[in-house]
Amino acid sequence: MRMRALPPLLLVCVLSASCDGQKKAAPSAAPSSAATATTASGTPDASPSTTPSETASATPTATATPTPRESAPATPKPSPSASAKPTAKPSPKPAAGATKQLPRGGTKIFPKYRIVAYYGTSATPLMGVLGETTPEKAAARIQKAAKPFEKAGKKPVLPAMEFIATIANRHAGPDGNYSTPMADAVIERWLKAARKAKMLLIIDVQPGHGDFLTEVKRYDKWLREPDVGLAMDPEWKMPKGVAPGSRIGSTDAKTVNAVSAYLNDIVTEHKLPQKLFVVHQFRETMIRDRSKVVTRPGLATVFHIDGFGGREIKLKVYRYLRAPKGFYNGFKLFFDEDTNMFEPREVMRFRDVPDLITYQ
Repeated sequence: MRMRALPPLLLVCVLSASCDGQKKAAPSAAPSSAATATTASGTPDASPSTTPSETASATPTATATPTPRESAPATPKPSPSASAKPTAKPSPKPAAGATKQLPRGGTKIFPKYRIVAYYGTSATPLMGVLGETTPEKAAARIQKAAKPFEKAGKKPVLPAMEFIATIANRHAGPDGNYSTPMADAVIERWLKAARKAKMLLIIDVQPGHGDFLTEVKRYDKWLREPDVGLAMDPEWKMPKGVAPGSRIGSTDAKTVNAVSAYLNDIVTEHKLPQKLFVVHQFRETMIRDRSKVVTRPGLATVFHIDGFGGREIKLKVYRYLRAPKGFYNGFKLFFDEDTNMFEPREVMRFRDVPDLITYQ
């Protein structure tokens, strides 16, 4: 997920429970190089006639918290994942007659609901819109944003907050992982606000040099709840010796499958409803061997396509990286970085209508 430069002093505030909810002024920033892409005309989801190519390369700074993001993947070979079927792998089935319900009823997220979410973290607008206000006010904004999608679609919307719980940073930190978890009290406050509004809380993990599964397990007590989902952010998973933000990170199918198996076991053991599992991607190389990612009976697994820029390039990348059968599609809308941002009614006319729509 894309982040703007985060001043060191503000980072201290972001990671402290005591400053949760304080509103910070967002600095002005020039649009990304990808945002100059030509706007598509006519039907919003016209099939691209060319394979998407990389539009620009972000040049990281030496000291600021990173802001890398291109809308298009590197010049690709024919997509191995667009039509490939997921590799089957034995996994325990969720308990019959799950006793716990989703926030707005039922035990299945898809196809019953469409999810509309806001993305960010506490106390700063530099990493997404959730930080522009308090959790309670953010919940009200999300519900307002969800209404047009529900009106234009044929199914109810389940609103959500995607909250960055582990934040990648440019410096090693005390544990050497180049990432810092938010305080428990902060997460609890956001969960309380989400729960009061009957929406999902999605815990987003940016591991830096840390191990994805190890970092996810940090949030075990929240993942046992029926209204808490999980998001993996491979952009911020870096190899040793590479600081987050100096280039685009990545993960592989083996790692994604290990996390999903752990999450699916939680669903089974605690008789939970279907749990949302989001894997962010805007380049093919961000998830190596994606065709080997497997489905899990207790999870609604979404490949969330996060590129920003003009309409034409966003649609090309979205269709190129669309989820294979058995998985679901996510689409990101950027308030500041997108050129002529799609309206809800236009998104609902896409050929592959997203199952999850997130605003940043």
